[in-house]
Amino acid sequence: MAKKTEEFAKEKDVFREHIQKAGLRRTAQRDLILEVFLRTEEHLTSEDLYWLVQKEDPTVGHTTVYRTLKLLKQGGLVDELDLMHQAGEQHYYETRRKQEHAHVICLGCGKVEEFFGEPLQRLRKQIETHFGFKVVLARTEVGGYCSHCQTLRAQELERAAAPRPPRLPEKARRTA
Repeated sequence: MAKKTEEFAKEKDVFREHIQKAGLRRTAQRDLILEVFLRTEEHLTSEDLYWLVQKEDPTVGHTTVYRTLKLLKQGGLVDELDLMHQAGEQHYYETRRKQEHAHVICLGCGKVEEFFGEPLQRLRKQIETHFGFKVVLARTEVGGYCSHCQTLRAQELERAAAPRPPRLPEKARRTA
């Protein structure tokens, strides 16, 4: 927990510096929104964050949460993601303090997993070598179906392929 508190302190300092450079003032509501966001290690929508903040301070409005998320993004503390638009045009937010990772998204149920590993580092190096390009930011999203949704899809296909009993003509159905 001490490490998290230390990380939070660094991010709070970065945010305060960004606010100051932007000519804005530090407020208790902005501090609370940042604190709640940092404590939550999930992909959040602005609405999700709003409800979490509401539990701690019901006076914080939607607009304050949205504008604070924008400031966090501008300050380089937050990434805005679309996660394959699983919830329409909804955007998700996550902290940038995580190591580089890919988002693996189920196109059936919307479940999101994070993949960390050497293959991502190799891909980065290949891109840099092949294109002579210095990668500073990479977002990787992989869409597919989780094992549960694969099973459901297979069952749907079986039902769709199963022979159906012949259908009676409309006139015969009314008299039956």
